[in-house]
Amino acid sequence: MEAATSRTPRSSSTALGQEGLRSREKLARIPVKIVPPASADAVLPKPPWLRARPLMSETVAGVAAVLREHRLHSVCEEAMCPNIGECFAQRTATFMIMGGLCTRRCPFCDVAHGRPAPLDEDEPAHLAAAVAALGLRHVVITSVDRDDLRDGGATHFARCIAQARERVPGIGVEVLTPDFRGRIARALEALSQAWPDVFNHNIETVPSLYRAARPGADYRGSLDLLARAKAANGALVTKSGLMVGLGETDAELLATMRPARASRRSADDRAISRAVAVSSAGEALRASRRIRRVAHGGAGNGI
Repeated sequence: MEAATSRTPRSSSTALGQEGLRSREKLARIPVKIVPPASADAVLPKPPWLRARPLMSETVAGVAAVLREHRLHSVCEEAMCPNIGECFAQRTATFMIMGGLCTRRCPFCDVAHGRPAPLDEDEPAHLAAAVAALGLRHVVITSVDRDDLRDGGATHFARCIAQARERVPGIGVEVLTPDFRGRIARALEALSQAWPDVFNHNIETVPSLYRAARPGADYRGSLDLLARAKAANGALVTKSGLMVGLGETDAELLATMRPARASRRSADDRAISRAVAVSSAGEALRASRRIRRVAHGGAGNGI
């Protein structure tokens, strides 16, 4: 009888050399398993207008060079975004702070999962310097989930916002935050030291798909974060986004985005709807065959 052999999970490096898990190894412990298509014929084809064209130029290379010079991650690179060439060509990027390793394992996302390193205390200054070098007038800052931190990383967000404004006076700052699960009050208190202009937290998908698409997250918790952020600072522009094409129906999508005037909603739901000033919906595109598939029956055709 052959001895059993152990298999070491395959790691994947981030842009700054951190080792984490992607693809099969990252998704091994999620509650709803990903079954990759057996053949290329099983993959849902993209229409011509949805195909991203590679854009290699000195400008694209220059943006990447600025990120490396200042030891910064971008979600464009770490999530394998197919639109990276288009954004970099316009000298813009969404900065991803607090490292390249996420404590969650969301199957729609290709950011590496692993045990994060301690925060880089110099990162806010590096980010501000990169913003100045790129000549930005509006910066978008997102992050990995950091469930290992007492405030989810909100203090670090505030430091990045403050440093960007100090380095580039008048700059517009938008943040795309994690859900600060179990620590919303502490997180918002920290952010109150340097509120952004736009507070974005993505709902991502309809409630029925949360267990499959956002394991570790809670739909009501995300809504609560948006409502409490708006209540804490009425001047905030609050924003949230949804993906379409994960298997939701048009009815589910509309119900999730339904405005406060719908009489069937509860008082809590109406308050939450009023708390979101800007809603967006975008087509889900897979970064690899192991990421959650775009569903043939997904919403979007009638929206």
